[in-house]
Amino acid sequence: MIRIWGRKNSINVQKVMWAVGEIGLEHERIDAGGAFGRNKDPDFLKMNPNGLVPVLQDDDLTLWESNVIVRYLTARYGDGLWPEDPVTRAKTDKWMDWMITTLNPAIFPTFWGLIRTPPEQRDMKAIEAARVKTAELLKTFEDHMAHRLFVGGPTLTIGDIPMGVFVKRWFALPIERPNLPAVAAYYDRLKQRPAFVEHVDSIPLT
Repeated sequence: MIRIWGRKNSINVQKVMWAVGEIGLEHERIDAGGAFGRNKDPDFLKMNPNGLVPVLQDDDLTLWESNVIVRYLTARYGDGLWPEDPVTRAKTDKWMDWMITTLNPAIFPTFWGLIRTPPEQRDMKAIEAARVKTAELLKTFEDHMAHRLFVGGPTLTIGDIPMGVFVKRWFALPIERPNLPAVAAYYDRLKQRPAFVEHVDSIPLT
């Protein structure tokens, strides 16, 4: 059985859990990281020397890095979530990496400042600057989604998983947001997917 180590409120764990849910894989999730600890224990560090979640165990295979895990699951079990055509695959894959290298770092000061920092310790200038930067970046995604149902076209693909968890975070934060109708419509479509609701949208930001 597939075993996933990580707390359900981690954005990176949510990617993996949503992929598992979409595919319908039997699995076991074990709380680790954050308030649960365990991720610095010697046995955990043997699985992932970085001490971070998620970690995937699939028989004799152990993987870390959330995007790698999602790619593995969809390539091995995903039945179309990772397109076979290299060009189509690359066009969806790029959004996975853009989310983790560009979008997520941009919004992090806003998320950390508003959700995990006591009010009296918040740097509101940094929080607002990060919000503005993220809003500007999301205009790129707005343009991309203006005539698409999902990141890669008419059906859900691997590229939607990181972008979807990010969009949920964007709409869940207590912030002012510019009018991005295509992004909002995309989020509404994702909320029609039971696996997204269970593993991403129903989990509060903490």
